[in-house]
Amino acid sequence: MAKIALITGASRGIGAEIAKTLAKDGFDIWLNYRSNDTEAQKVKNEIENAGRQCLLLKFDVADYKAVENSLNPLLETQTPYVIVNNAGFRRDTLLIWMKQEEWKDVISVTLDGFFNITKTVLPFMLRNREGRVINITSASAHFGVPGQSNYSAAKAGLVAATKSLAVEVSKRNVLVNAVSPGFIETDMLEGLPMEQILKMIPLGKLGKPDDISAIVSYLASEKAKYITGQVFRIDGGIGC
Repeated sequence: MAKIALITGASRGIGAEIAKTLAKDGFDIWLNYRSNDTEAQKVKNEIENAGRQCLLLKFDVADYKAVENSLNPLLETQTPYVIVNNAGFRRDTLLIWMKQEEWKDVISVTLDGFFNITKTVLPFMLRNREGRVINITSASAHFGVPGQSNYSAAKAGLVAATKSLAVEVSKRNVLVNAVSPGFIETDMLEGLPMEQILKMIPLGKLGKPDDISAIVSYLASEKAKYITGQVFRIDGGIGC
């Protein structure tokens, strides 16, 4: 029986690329998304055409009850070997003008989403004495970006949670790492000053979604069996 990978926020962008890459690696996919049925179905079709199974799970990762209601019936008989906590979004504005909901919504999807998904699945991983938790953070966790105090706080919190959880669960062979993308060609870059951004990147170009899915593929594999509590920055050299 194929191992299962659960990827959140996987109907498009980096999440979709991760889902397709892990399917190529032989995983069956539990593909979470919140609202975009059309794009989620496209990813599902690609995965199934490649010979793997793909289960669509439509729920908001920030809603604990929705997470439980969707996952608990599945966890009675199956346990994901890999969780990729990818769900997240931006609501950029300077803090002085930021609304409370713009702060809370960004924090909730990233950090509550990590908690809700991981807390629900983790007991089964620990019982099986195996598993991988891979958290998708951001370059914004490591350096300042004007207008992203909410997003930076959420992603930096995810880095810290990665390190703490890695220590907690390592003796049960559950490995926890983070991948920190820089500026990747997805719709998450919409509205950002690209000319200024390119000047910040030593390689002088944007990354591709498969630059991120490649490191996730590695961390999900047996080649990464001695790696935990680490953050891998895939950002073209920003801040090096």
